[in-house]
Amino acid sequence: MGNRTVRDATRELLRNLGLTTVFGNPGTTEVAFLTDWPDDFTYVLGLQESAVVAMADGYAQATRKPVLVNLHSAGGVGHSLGHVFTAFRNRAPLIVLAGQQTRSLMPDEPFLGAVEAANFPRPYVKWSIEPARAEDVPAAIAHAYHVATQAPQGPVFVSVPVDDWDREATMPLPTGHRVPGFAPDPDALTALAAALDGAERPALVVGASVDGDGAVPDVVALAEKLGAGVWAAPMSSRCSFPEDHELFLGFLQPERRAVADALQPHDLVVVLGAPAFTYHVYRGEPEISLPPLYLISDDDQILARAGNGTGIRSTPKLAIRALAEQVQAADRPVAAKPAKPAKPAETTPISPDFAYSVVADLLPGNAIVVEETPSHRTGLHNHLPITATDTGFLTVASGTLGYGLPAAVGAAMGRPDRKVVAVLGDGSSMYCVQALWTAAREHVPVTFVILDNAQYAAVRILGEDAGGRKMPGTELGGIDFAQLALSMGCPASTVEHAEDLRPALAAALATAGPSLVHVKVDPNPRTIY
Repeated sequence: MGNRTVRDATRELLRNLGLTTVFGNPGTTEVAFLTDWPDDFTYVLGLQESAVVAMADGYAQATRKPVLVNLHSAGGVGHSLGHVFTAFRNRAPLIVLAGQQTRSLMPDEPFLGAVEAANFPRPYVKWSIEPARAEDVPAAIAHAYHVATQAPQGPVFVSVPVDDWDREATMPLPTGHRVPGFAPDPDALTALAAALDGAERPALVVGASVDGDGAVPDVVALAEKLGAGVWAAPMSSRCSFPEDHELFLGFLQPERRAVADALQPHDLVVVLGAPAFTYHVYRGEPEISLPPLYLISDDDQILARAGNGTGIRSTPKLAIRALAEQVQAADRPVAAKPAKPAKPAETTPISPDFAYSVVADLLPGNAIVVEETPSHRTGLHNHLPITATDTGFLTVASGTLGYGLPAAVGAAMGRPDRKVVAVLGDGSSMYCVQALWTAAREHVPVTFVILDNAQYAAVRILGEDAGGRKMPGTELGGIDFAQLALSMGCPASTVEHAEDLRPALAAALATAGPSLVHVKVDPNPRTIY
């Protein structure tokens, strides 16, 4: 029996770390890593690297576990970078392992060689490296795992020359591990608890990291003990409070004046697991000041950027539980919130609001909703309440289009016990439509609902809001999503009339594997925020 190779040592390490599911798109610089693929490993093939990374992101989000991504050198990594950026914003613990040309060829800048490979994905990875020696590859991967899984989590990058895999592994096998969350400073928490006890109209603002840390039941208990209303943070990529709860006040809009107006009734606001705040559009400075703020985050950069309030560094669950133990129970009156919108009418052309209401009516219990409909987000909020307290909702935190469709595939692979329903725009779907092929190949339990308004409506609407006219490059149309899906092995149907939507969606949801419903909706959405 020959000496143990770097490939052998790495596979042993990956088993120890639980990284035996690999999302990838291979090239010749990955052959030595992939050869003699072990039977206890799973390789999930995506047909383009951006889709591969988004699938892995959805998998990591749904399972709350790190995952390995294997990409091709240089150009393959380049294709992936849009969703590496997304993974960074989503705080997804992806270990991206990329091929590199043979070391002996690198001085001549060879075909497929990545010059300064470790710099390529920066600054949107937490850490990156191309090991100096072949024998250092397992240690580099263990280091990457440690960094990716430590709060705040995020993607990391390791570039490995193709000839490294067959070299002898001479170094001891490292022992990678996850670092647990960290608790808040006791004195800072005591001061916050006292401030909450003295407040008359406190509110909580919850962001994606609350659900990411599995702390939704804990924040529900805290809100109920305080009698505090709860807002969803602007542009939150997860649901961190059940939207049918009597204390849920609604969604803060990503605009400064709107946030100030919404928070004005409160005399103290605690922001949990979110920046304070994320904005998308600028419509002038608010005329009123924000109320006193406390900001609890595990990210030192979020705390540093906060222009107002008192920061406390902690992972969400530990802070929320400790705070719930210290605050006094209070019988505060429930804050008023806007009246629930009326049920949308069943009209043709189909309104996005009606489409969302039908999804809500038919949504299976314990489903995961993945969303990417930028121009119809208000319809989602008004007519498809997310009530699950564990990964009920996933969307893109970065604004990079093309996340939703492949992320839904990854989420369904990670949680095959739950139905995944992806509600997507026509424009965003086309960025990574190849993921339908992977959905069919893996036979995942996901239903895709494409709301087709034949345009990049968000660009047009926000452009017009800013005074723009005759915007080029926003008109789409003519895309037959049902035929695209069928060509990749995914059952599909098209709906143009409102009365046909419910039976078509019911049939799709009853399908064991993937299915797609192409819904042609009213092409004239009016507002976003």
